[in-house]
Amino acid sequence: METDHRPWGHYEVLADENDHKVKRIIVYPGKRLSLQRHRRRSEHWFILYGKAVVTIDLEKLELQAGQSVDIPLGAAHRILNTGDENLAFIEVQTGEYFGEDDIERLQDDYGRA
Repeated sequence: METDHRPWGHYEVLADENDHKVKRIIVYPGKRLSLQRHRRRSEHWFILYGKAVVTIDLEKLELQAGQSVDIPLGAAHRILNTGDENLAFIEVQTGEYFGEDDIERLQDDYGRA
């Protein structure tokens, strides 16, 4: 299984097919992913454990274990771990392309924007 470590946590690719990609993502307490959007895929996030605030364009949603959210194609989005423990969620990508070069970073805590 492919694992990729980032400043905010890490992820494992669980499935990488022609019509979808699935990741298990861990976000450390107090950390967040970059504010980003995708031109060629939408995403569905299912929270396994932990507490999160998800931003989709101008909307902020508080989510916890068992809850999920859809990220539409082209929407600016990010997730923040608001808890004291790791946050884990499953990301299901659907669309026409799933490469990491389809990430347009709009804002980033780690200088990658």
